[in-house]
Amino acid sequence: MFRMEAYIPAMKVHDTIAVLDFGGQYVHLIATKIRALGVYAEIRDPDDPVDSFRQYKGIILSGSPALSAFDDEEQWSRGVMDLGIPVLGFCFGHQEIAKYSGGKIEHTAREYGEATLRRVNDSPLLEGLSDDEIVWMSHGDSVTVLPEGFVELGYSSGGVDEAHNHRNAAIACESKRQYGLQFHPEVDDTPCGVRLLENFVLGICGAKADWHVGDQIEERAAAIRKEVGDRHVVLLASGGVDSTVAALLFQHALGADRVRLVHIDSGLMRKDESAQVAEKYGQLGLGPSLTVVKAESEFLGALEGLVDPEAKRKAIGDTFIAVFEREARRLDMEHAMLGQGTIYPDTIETGGSKRADTIKTHHNRVPLVQEMIAAGRVSEPLADLYKVEVRELGRALGLDPESIDRHPFPGPGLGIRVACADAEEKWDREGIQSALDAELADSPLRGLALPIKSVGVKADLRSYEHPVLLFPAESGAARPNWESLHRRATSLAKKVQGINRCLYLLSEGRPSTATIRSATVTKDRVALLQQLDWIVMDALERHGLMKTVWQCPTVIVPVALDGKGREMVVIRPVLSERAMTARPAPLPDDCVRELLAGLGTYAEVCGIAIDVTSKPPSTIEWE
Repeated sequence: MFRMEAYIPAMKVHDTIAVLDFGGQYVHLIATKIRALGVYAEIRDPDDPVDSFRQYKGIILSGSPALSAFDDEEQWSRGVMDLGIPVLGFCFGHQEIAKYSGGKIEHTAREYGEATLRRVNDSPLLEGLSDDEIVWMSHGDSVTVLPEGFVELGYSSGGVDEAHNHRNAAIACESKRQYGLQFHPEVDDTPCGVRLLENFVLGICGAKADWHVGDQIEERAAAIRKEVGDRHVVLLASGGVDSTVAALLFQHALGADRVRLVHIDSGLMRKDESAQVAEKYGQLGLGPSLTVVKAESEFLGALEGLVDPEAKRKAIGDTFIAVFEREARRLDMEHAMLGQGTIYPDTIETGGSKRADTIKTHHNRVPLVQEMIAAGRVSEPLADLYKVEVRELGRALGLDPESIDRHPFPGPGLGIRVACADAEEKWDREGIQSALDAELADSPLRGLALPIKSVGVKADLRSYEHPVLLFPAESGAARPNWESLHRRATSLAKKVQGINRCLYLLSEGRPSTATIRSATVTKDRVALLQQLDWIVMDALERHGLMKTVWQCPTVIVPVALDGKGREMVVIRPVLSERAMTARPAPLPDDCVRELLAGLGTYAEVCGIAIDVTSKPPSTIEWE
């Protein structure tokens, strides 16, 4: 696993917090949030010797895909809890703290997404918080019996699920300075999370806030020079903020004559995007180093016949590497290092740490790239950063606001937004549909389970399950408000087995059937999506939503509603900062009307829906 302390040159000694990495999706975010408080944080392996933790001011135990109730993690160095150092656990870490002191952990009703923490006792950990706080949950295990010496600080309840409260959502043993939180304070969706971290790090641990990012440009440039030596770098430059910042950083570190930028036009880009990238790089002074390679036929050939999202991602990643190696030979740089603008979510979602589950394999983390990394042939100077931090570094490098604020776009491009399917695949339609009908029986909504799967993340584990399409129970009924749709989606994902995503039908109709057809990535389907995606992005731009909506994938799904059309269009606007969590972004009515008018003109389109699910349980991208 990439660790910042192994990459950045040695710095002076500071008060430091250790973050034990149990493979949770947010582990690096914990360290990032602590550093933002002015205190240095290091990510450590839970198996490291107990004595190696004595110098820390505090220890945080991360979440995990493991289940504490079933003793999935038995070998880690639990003795850190006997060092007299303050310890705070999140989710799995919370459960392990309770279990170590004699508490009981059980696999209980799941909680995903937003919940309310209701305080029952005071603690220095909760200083400055209100009695009720919104928090972010993603778990299946719970602390059901507290150990001796611990007290419950608060329990949780969630939205439409008020009847079922989760006890012991926050616990403390003040004499030991040990604390547990069932929720994730490190994510942006827990508004009080920063205050909780401040209370622990600066208050309970007494750490001095004397660490600052400082001159990251020079530190990272020095690390690049040390890693690259006298070699050249060939950077795969998509034109997004990550690869653009990496390009400027490589050029600053090594000089323009040792850096080549290769933009691969895979045929999976947005409409006219490759030409726009070349123009922008010219404006940034990167034009002389840029080579544009047209490789549409190679990528479409690699994707031919593929349906499984992981197989598609790996095929795209392998093709990127094949084109890179060919271009390196053509440029007489076959011994050059591969440069990538990889950021931390790419690594952690691909299972980049010892314990992390693979949510989805990013194109820059396919096995071929992993082999190159092991051989010392890859340089990734942004691999410890999140998108918001990359943008900060871009500002320091003088990158223009338009490039800094550009919406994220996945490396595999539209290849993972053209949903694919095998019509012969069996699925439990009756079971999912009956459970869905029961949950919606007393609501103003009805739902239809869709015969296709999408990728999600539940309790730090990958899910590959079905979406459901929601629509009004009565013809002509007004659309529910966005917040109620989000709450309903959160509730359904908790209660209905086999689903991880909820859509709301924006176009007219109350469909009774959804018929899937076998479909893969083809030139015609990509061309259709390019047109539909352009309509969506243009509407967001003209309605002034590009800065409020963090990202907005448009997906085509090979489903016919009531036997009509060939593709369902799904719009996925989200609010996020670091891509590790996300909330669905509401769209104003005038924008929705315009989208319906534009997207509905295509004969292939049978319906237009908006994804109203948070991450977790769904990922931002469908595949």
